Amino acid sequence: MQLRDDNLRRLDEQVFDVLIVGGGINGASAAAALSGKGVDVALIDRGDFAGGTSMHSSNLVWGGIKYMESGEFSLVRKLCKSRNHLLKNYPSAVREIRFLTTIERGFRHHPLVPWFGTWLYWLMGSGFTRLPHYLRPAALKAREPVIETGNALGGFEYSDAYLHDNDARFVFNFVRSALDYGAVAANYVESLGARREGDLWVIQVRDRIAGTTFEVRSRVLINAAGPWVDEHNRLTHQATEHRHVFSKGIHLIVPRLTESRRILAFFDDDGRLFFVIPMGPRTCIGTTDTRVDGPEVEVTDEDMSFVLDNINKRLALTTPLNEQDVIATRCGVRPLAVKPNGGGDRDFLNLSRKHAIDVDEPGRHLSIFGGKLTDCLNVGEEVVATVQRLGVEVAYPDYRWYGEPPASVREAFLHRARLMALDERTDEQAIEPLSTRLWRRYGLKAMDLLEAIHRDPRQGERLIEGADYLRCEFELIRRREMVTRLEDFLRRRSKVEQVVPRAMLRDSPGLEEACTILFGEAAQQRLEEYWSVEAGEIEADSV
Repeated sequence: MQLRDDNLRRLDEQVFDVLIVGGGINGASAAAALSGKGVDVALIDRGDFAGGTSMHSSNLVWGGIKYMESGEFSLVRKLCKSRNHLLKNYPSAVREIRFLTTIERGFRHHPLVPWFGTWLYWLMGSGFTRLPHYLRPAALKAREPVIETGNALGGFEYSDAYLHDNDARFVFNFVRSALDYGAVAANYVESLGARREGDLWVIQVRDRIAGTTFEVRSRVLINAAGPWVDEHNRLTHQATEHRHVFSKGIHLIVPRLTESRRILAFFDDDGRLFFVIPMGPRTCIGTTDTRVDGPEVEVTDEDMSFVLDNINKRLALTTPLNEQDVIATRCGVRPLAVKPNGGGDRDFLNLSRKHAIDVDEPGRHLSIFGGKLTDCLNVGEEVVATVQRLGVEVAYPDYRWYGEPPASVREAFLHRARLMALDERTDEQAIEPLSTRLWRRYGLKAMDLLEAIHRDPRQGERLIEGADYLRCEFELIRRREMVTRLEDFLRRRSKVEQVVPRAMLRDSPGLEEACTILFGEAAQQRLEEYWSVEAGEIEADSV
């Protein structure tokens, strides 16, 4: 908690160039971009970082192939370029993956039509990925025996990208980058509204852990509260060109359905894309697309039945999946940016995830609507340009604020790991070598883990059954990742809660030791708090 306490003190004492409300992908990338280029930035979130939409995605980093059907080619081209940029700059975290798509009888197009679309998609992506292929039903079955091809006309295989770790971890790494650049950030700090005093914004905030209130001052205020942007704009009396409408999406995490490392794509009974996505030792299936009135949502029996029915129809499983097979759920909303006369029922399902930034120049206020993980680098750069236009000095405008350390640094880490025979410690159930995993999660700081294991081999032991986390990782997480509640680690800094059954997690003797490392004297309190709160209760209150 030391990191958070230090940042809370600085929030109360400093005057910032920019305060960002909301630590999802938009706020996190904006904070990293601004701080990396020399702007004095503060970031707050009323829950944990990435606690809303940013932890409920499909973990896909894709160019939006589905938007081609609605003719949004310029958006697809932009998203493909963004995807390629992420693949190039985050080779450990963002990886190319093959999509195997099945077209069934009765679909609105013959399989050759979407197959032609994949070639156009490949060209719009500058040929950055592997070539698409057309497949007859027999070829589909040969590549992926789990697919039910009895009603299939054909299909195709093409490439896009996905996050090898979870989405919330990817978002937090932008927050961590911002902190490394000198930004101030704190989770569980709620904005109660803001007012202008001269040239400054005065934002009243509440520390939701201690219950205390204080004020933060900044020259520019950025509303990056995700689905709650409109709500916060009402607190600050901001009139904007855009607003949000909401689409609920759920995923179910089930035991691994196939050993292949590809995504299976289908069109569900409503004609929308439906995925079977690898998630470490598990499989993630979904998603739904249901219009809702607000951002607070939950998984219903109807949602569960819809996803299970669709997957059982399309996979040749020995035993159909049922609710008892569900290990965990993911449930959130997509905030879709529309103008006041947009977003009617007729157009709802064709609305894209493009972002929009509304600017009140006299008031020095920005509102970020929509957006998705794929477009995060563009959001960061656009926010910097806008803040500079509002009169804030950007000391290092050409600095590249994103990306993994250079390949030479990675090779130095891997060489030392080889000298230590680190990968011999890899758990037999793991899907990748231990050295690869540590580098992807911690980059340069992974060197500290090698040193810890070198000093004390016990630090290289897995601590929680079913979770690929070593004892030494928890000390690093305690110092650097602002884990305030146990759920912050189990659900967002990691995906442990999503892949380890709750009963197994409760019985794990290592969980208590992990809590002791993370929280010290407050360990038992945090452990009891975690088990006493119904899953999703904290998440629903996060901005």
